[in-house]
Amino acid sequence: MIPEIRFYHDAHSDSDKEICDRLFYEINKVLSAAENKIWHAIPVWFIEGNPIVGYGKLKGCIRLLFWSGQSFDEDVLQNEGKFKAAEIRYTDVSQINSKDLLRILKKSI
Repeated sequence: MIPEIRFYHDAHSDSDKEICDRLFYEINKVLSAAENKIWHAIPVWFIEGNPIVGYGKLKGCIRLLFWSGQSFDEDVLQNEGKFKAAEIRYTDVSQINSKDLLRILKKSI
């Protein structure tokens, strides 16, 4: 984990940090070759310069955002904005379903 992302995680409450740590681990299992960095103040993974997935703190949750998520045909994703983004919101690490996340991450490639 690059220091900037570790700093981002460490700046949150223990429960939010736990969610961020788990998301980082799950994303890196699938997108290990993708570039990851802090972009627009949140951790984001890029393939060939295109943002694929990122997560960030919102009031009361951690939001996992897929930039092209509306095209994935996944019930667990909620549309975000007027473009193609879709999201999942977490308030506890126990809500992260590794099997669903793995399937969606593979679609994001």
